[in-house]
Amino acid sequence: MTAAGTLRFSKMHGAGNHFVVLDLRGGRAAPTPALARALGDRHTGVGFDQLLTVEDPATPGSVAAYRIWNADGSAAQQCGNGARCVAAWLQRDGAAPGARFRLDSPAGPIDVEALGAGRYALGMGRPEFRPERIPFRAHAEASSYELHVNGGSLHFGAVSMGNPHALIEVPSVAEAPVAILGPALQARPEFPESVNVGFAQVLAPDRIRLRVYERGAGETQACGSGACAAVAVLVRQGRVGRHVQVELPGGTLEITWPTDDAPITMAGPTAFVFEGVFPAP
Repeated sequence: MTAAGTLRFSKMHGAGNHFVVLDLRGGRAAPTPALARALGDRHTGVGFDQLLTVEDPATPGSVAAYRIWNADGSAAQQCGNGARCVAAWLQRDGAAPGARFRLDSPAGPIDVEALGAGRYALGMGRPEFRPERIPFRAHAEASSYELHVNGGSLHFGAVSMGNPHALIEVPSVAEAPVAILGPALQARPEFPESVNVGFAQVLAPDRIRLRVYERGAGETQACGSGACAAVAVLVRQGRVGRHVQVELPGGTLEITWPTDDAPITMAGPTAFVFEGVFPAP
């Protein structure tokens, strides 16, 4: 915080997924939805996919907590690219001096490893396929589901990585109707909390291309939890192996899921873009 009525922020990105980071440690007030929308506006504000607030740790042993706000002002439960940026921000700040530390996310604790050169690896937790935990209204758990969307039959996998994801495999992500099927699937009543919609093209057992239409943000250049979700669904369907390079429009993430009962690990880059001051509304 700087002068009264203004906010100091950091602009960052992780594989093209871009963020504004606010320091709210010391009990500073959380942003209102109106402030999040004002900051997130790409024409009159700073512009971001998500707003990240760095806060005092919630559990012993964690160096800090963070929360996530979408560009429309709604709260989110998880953001892997954002978590890496928070980790880099805390290391620059001196609050996380070691190579390994823990963060408190809205979806639970996350273990972080600094890999050097601005790269970080995160333990993203175990994927949750039970429909009621996603949440997704289905008669029974399955590796693939079918819904009628926009007059056609749509097949997809569903999983939670701390936030809900649906994954559609497509022949070509370049030609996938992301802007049509993304919001159409989000609006389905079977997803009571909406859903992040991924479109995956399998190139090899260890490489896929991915585009993601996110809740509250639309299509983004990268989605860390979406990359983890895509690999989890495709592993379960027998389409890829346990270590996968996920090529997103903004960059590549490395996703590893050693066994079904192990957490998924995500590794990828971070970057500081600029520092600024915003006149709060």
